[in-house]
Amino acid sequence: MGVVKAYTTRVGEGPLPTEQKNKTGEHLREKGGEFGTTTGRPRRCGWFDMPLAQKAIDLNGYTSMALTKLDVLSGLDPVKLCIGYELNGKKLDYMPELSHDVGRCKPLYLDIPGWHEDISNIEDFIDLPENTRIMCKNLKI
Repeated sequence: MGVVKAYTTRVGEGPLPTEQKNKTGEHLREKGGEFGTTTGRPRRCGWFDMPLAQKAIDLNGYTSMALTKLDVLSGLDPVKLCIGYELNGKKLDYMPELSHDVGRCKPLYLDIPGWHEDISNIEDFIDLPENTRIMCKNLKI
């Protein structure tokens, strides 16, 4: 089983196509507690990246995934899901092998209406707000 956050983070340098250097990134960082445990350095944050998640699934042979920190997305509207990339005018459904190419990828997003409810104590999928369930159902991983 793989475990993945409902958004993407990265420590240090390197390409992060869905990175949000704006209020959205700050929201994810602050609400998600995305700071290094040793250094306290802020992590880079961005929208969920399906091609990156799919690569992790393929490389590790996961047969199921657990989605964490979904509650961090509460208050964002819309919620964006990276469903692919554009590179050199071509649509890619999978992350390129070379970091240089990843750094040149433009993310292609699916916008999902957000939600404002606090979902941190919800235990059953059916009890989530409709827009939260829609977002989860659109994760093609």
